[in-house]
Amino acid sequence: MSLPAILEVVPLAATPEAEITVPGSKSLTNRALVLAALAAGETELRGALWSEDTEIMVECLRELGFLVTVAPDPAEPANRTLTVYGQGGRMPRGGTASQPLELYVGNAGTAARFLAALVCLGEGAYRLHGVSRMHERPQAALFAALRELGYRVESPNDRLPAVFFGAGPRRGTCRVSVTESSQFASALLLCARVGGWEVRVTGSNAGEQPYVEMTRQLVAVFPETGGRFDIEADASSGSYFMAADWLLGGAGRVRVARWPRSGWQVDARFPRYLPLPAAVSRARDLGDSILTAMVLAPFAAHPVRFTDLARLRVQECDRVAAMRAELTRCGVRVIEEGDTLTIHPAAGPLHGADIQTYADHRVAMSFAILGLKVPGLKIHNPACVRKTFPNFFQKLAAPPPQGLGAELRDGHTGRRLEPGTLLAD
Repeated sequence: MSLPAILEVVPLAATPEAEITVPGSKSLTNRALVLAALAAGETELRGALWSEDTEIMVECLRELGFLVTVAPDPAEPANRTLTVYGQGGRMPRGGTASQPLELYVGNAGTAARFLAALVCLGEGAYRLHGVSRMHERPQAALFAALRELGYRVESPNDRLPAVFFGAGPRRGTCRVSVTESSQFASALLLCARVGGWEVRVTGSNAGEQPYVEMTRQLVAVFPETGGRFDIEADASSGSYFMAADWLLGGAGRVRVARWPRSGWQVDARFPRYLPLPAAVSRARDLGDSILTAMVLAPFAAHPVRFTDLARLRVQECDRVAAMRAELTRCGVRVIEEGDTLTIHPAAGPLHGADIQTYADHRVAMSFAILGLKVPGLKIHNPACVRKTFPNFFQKLAAPPPQGLGAELRDGHTGRRLEPGTLLAD
């Protein structure tokens, strides 16, 4: 059964005692899939996220001719064990100039950027395309780097859709800027060993650097000849339940199982920012979980400045504008100045509102957590959470200790929804 078009979250009367399992890291899963395809042998990825973005990556690898098998993960319903049969750097399939091999990337930024570099190692022509928002997102720095390496990339505006002409490994050096996205550098670094590329990362975007370092460290430890690799839990997804605990005054009653300890995920820092300090930077402090922090800011003891937010404007939606608009809708005073949002403590009780999610999973999940405290919050298009956390609303509604035990209702009819019906499929 599909989620309703509008989902109402009913506030919890008390903080439950719960330990929540969250799915595997999307960032690590899609990086590991590329490395497994390039490996010389069979690689088993345990604890891999199975959501819209990772399903898209798997389907694209299959279109390229790779065998990928999918098995359930008994520890987490939104995870899978993925087995990839690598070809030692060879791309099994490719198209022609008149009929390129079509690869649909949806709105998955990691798939779009990583596959752009990967297909250049093949032989033939490949056309990458996605949803309209993906066609608006920046790609120019990556395309320029691939051209610098000698690959032909055809795009009238340096965005998708684009056609890539694979020429196999070509030793060379390229420069790539991370000013707009770290995914450009990560795409090249994932393929650099097989391609013979020396990748020089430029740009002063400190907020993107942790994702580049994640890629470097993953490449360094990944089994090049196949084997087993474990994907750790997604810290961004875990931040919602850490936030719920703080918002409800639980003092640790709500916990996240197997909190990531590798140091690779910038959002693993999230617990350090509770309670919120006077300023939180996207460049120095948090990644995607900065949206989670924003919905907590009205309950801070002081105004909170969220700075260095430029990157948020070119993701699934303009997240800066979205957070300002939807928090304001709830009665929060928010000031937007350039790429900074200042969120003031609530002068009185916040009120319910119809929350527009802009088809952005992180907007939807952040405001759902706010709904555990503020009555009357109705989340439009809740199914957009399928992008990274398809069973998010099941975790909210499942009885403790596996869930929070929250009541969720159909926003149109007011009917209470059972946890089993809350999967975003």
